Amino acid sequence: MLTGLPIRLDWVLVSHLTQTPLEELPEIESRALDHLAYIRRTMEEAGSFTSIPGWAQVGVGALALGAALVASRQTSPQAWMGVWMGAAALGLALAVAGMFRKARALGISPFAGPARKFAFAFGLPLVSGGLVTVALARAGLHGLLPGLWLLLFGTAVTCGGAFSVRIVPIMGLCFVVLGAVALFAPPGWADVLMALGFGGLLMGFGLVIARRHGG
Repeated sequence: MLTGLPIRLDWVLVSHLTQTPLEELPEIESRALDHLAYIRRTMEEAGSFTSIPGWAQVGVGALALGAALVASRQTSPQAWMGVWMGAAALGLALAVAGMFRKARALGISPFAGPARKFAFAFGLPLVSGGLVTVALARAGLHGLLPGLWLLLFGTAVTCGGAFSVRIVPIMGLCFVVLGAVALFAPPGWADVLMALGFGGLLMGFGLVIARRHGG
């Protein structure tokens, strides 16, 4: 009886209560653990990405306000673009650091199923925007860049927000609307609209996310 297997009191009790042969319990227990692991993975995949860093978003918005002020004083399109690209790189680094910090504080993995889905849905429009930015800059069409940046950033946030809390896609739609306005606005409005979007919208929604969704 159970040759080579350890005798466990819980197995003896379950065998007695369920009339299950003692020899079959190890296999049943293994299948049950597999089912539990599957259920856990399914729940993780179905969850929402909650590591949107509200306070870091506020910091990125403040950085964008400063960038708008500096960019408005540039005398060439190349220098203007350089200011905004530098601000974008710093903002991305700040946002990623904030995301990891928030995930650690919440005790969740920044690489879980919802996070991977968010990253893919958010990142693809940004990569596309980067390629179009290079093409427009080479063609000398710098005036289209503010509308393009706001529109595609809003698209990225809206797509990624499908795997996050409800306020995120709402923020993305606000960027899309602002980007559409910027595409047809006079050239002198560029930095004002950029400040309103990457500054005002990010800071406003960042405060709400920080207060309602854990920082």
